[in-house]
Amino acid sequence: MAKSAHPATQRYLDIAEIREDTVIMNDGTLRAVLAVSSINFALKSEEEQEAVIAQYVQFLNTLDVPLQIVIHSRHLDIDPYLTKLRDLEKSQPNELLKVQMAEYRKFVGELVSLGDIMTKSFYVVVMYSPFTDRRKSFFDRLGEAFSPAKRLRLQGKMFTDRREQLFQRVNAIAGALQSMGLKSVILDTQALMELFYRLYNPITATNEKLVELKELQVES
Repeated sequence: MAKSAHPATQRYLDIAEIREDTVIMNDGTLRAVLAVSSINFALKSEEEQEAVIAQYVQFLNTLDVPLQIVIHSRHLDIDPYLTKLRDLEKSQPNELLKVQMAEYRKFVGELVSLGDIMTKSFYVVVMYSPFTDRRKSFFDRLGEAFSPAKRLRLQGKMFTDRREQLFQRVNAIAGALQSMGLKSVILDTQALMELFYRLYNPITATNEKLVELKELQVES
């Protein structure tokens, strides 16, 4: 018996497809993800803290679209930094500096390992649902509900129009975040794939990095 070409876990995911910086869900709704900077609230003065809270309350009160605020905590990954130190160590002509760099690299690695240091990433997930369009008939919406992802894949203009609606919301929310002093950037397709890869495979992602999007072979 021929085995399915699709991973078994794919059947349990809510994501149907990721393309053009957009997440297409199984229910036909779309998502875009903003990576958002943070501020050190504790180091601000009382007046500054009150101003931040007031801006945040205003931001929430002016929202007219659904969104999610996600905080992702994970162990600090310093492997790229340690690799860079190792390369510098090998190319160091001064033997004394080479020994010092080796000791420093060992110290940093042990410090992070023993200290169990965590890093936090902040995301805002913006949603667009095509099924809130009341101009469509009941039967049109019912048909989309049964095969939303298929319709989105087959009808390029439909996807383009809905994506445009989604990113109008994204730009508005990014502007509101900027008014609070928060920088944000839209995750592109590669970044989205890496994000969900880490979320669904936290152990595997530590030892096996996701390949670049252009190197992936996607079945049509």
